[in-house]
Amino acid sequence: RSAAQASGFALLFIDLDRFKYVNDTLGHGAGDELLKVMARRLSALLRGVDRLARLGGDEFVVLLDHVTDPAALSKVASRLLTELAEPLELCGRMVQISGSVGISLYPADGRDAATLLKNADTAMYLAKARGKNNFQFFTPELAQRAAQHFALENDLRGAADAGQLVLHYQPVFETAGGRLCGMEALLRWQHPQQGLVAPGEFIPLA
Repeated sequence: RSAAQASGFALLFIDLDRFKYVNDTLGHGAGDELLKVMARRLSALLRGVDRLARLGGDEFVVLLDHVTDPAALSKVASRLLTELAEPLELCGRMVQISGSVGISLYPADGRDAATLLKNADTAMYLAKARGKNNFQFFTPELAQRAAQHFALENDLRGAADAGQLVLHYQPVFETAGGRLCGMEALLRWQHPQQGLVAPGEFIPLA
């Protein structure tokens, strides 16, 4: 919709956690049924002016018209997550999954559909990184971290061939007597621009 038609709205990007596990263990037929159930659950919680769409796979988008207050959005997102986490029966087995939700606001987080969708998607990945089954709002700082993460991931792909990954050896001593009894081999990344990258930053990427 155009800026003239909308005074403000929220875009919620929803990704189902562990959906691939359902497909892999119970089959794609069960996965399709799960998607139908989740779509009905989400629809039941929305108002007539709101919109729900499935982008593909296990990704849904909700557009909440005239809702931009963070407190109100938090309540809506919490209700959606609670509903998604309700158990259901598939192929004779009780299944329970959850969802991760990213939220972007018009016009604060973007004035076109592509930007709003990208920013909500970025926030959703933060929700997954923080343990899944939660929601996160988009912030400019989040976009900056996502860009840095993307750049670091790309650089890491060629780090081994470029000889940037090096081993550092750390001695291990006995507590009693102080005798050298071994050593640890620790991987380090000597980035050409950023210098020595901490393991906590690049090991999860690897």
